[in-house]
Amino acid sequence: MKALLFLANGFEEIEALSVVDILRRAGVTISTCSIMGQNQVKGSHNIIVIADLNIKDIHEKDYDVFILPGGMPGAKNLKENKDVIRIIKNAFKEKKLIAAICAAPIVLIEAGILKGKNVTSYPGFLDKNGDYNFLEDTIVIDENIITSRGPATAPYFAFAILEKLGIDPSSLKESMLYNLLGV
Repeated sequence: MKALLFLANGFEEIEALSVVDILRRAGVTISTCSIMGQNQVKGSHNIIVIADLNIKDIHEKDYDVFILPGGMPGAKNLKENKDVIRIIKNAFKEKKLIAAICAAPIVLIEAGILKGKNVTSYPGFLDKNGDYNFLEDTIVIDENIITSRGPATAPYFAFAILEKLGIDPSSLKESMLYNLLGV
């Protein structure tokens, strides 16, 4: 399995980097991908990250999972990027796994792939009267789409991605002392 996590200026660092870290610990090949025209990307809390790849250099067919972190204006920047929208639309058509956390489900709306789907997001980012079923659950999985609420839910989000990929995260949770949290 190969995963790609998009990065745009203003991304939420916890949602991006903890997901990359957890997936790599589980043995998933995951790359970070800048949409900014350069590999340096600045998070919403001024943490600068050097992405593995630039969007102009990727071959979307090489990836099985596409991950969208939230944060502002990161999610807005992803939503306004034509290449990101095209890739997400194609991934949806090919039934590849798409995961969006916090404000990033706005990208899925822009791609037109949420109609009739169960979804969640950071409070206030999705219209509760949209053409999808908004839930306030920590994680919502509807077929090949995973959505989650925000920074505090990032580990749950990453573990849900692993489970959807058929990877049991139990031993990883134990090694990370996740069991101390009672979950």
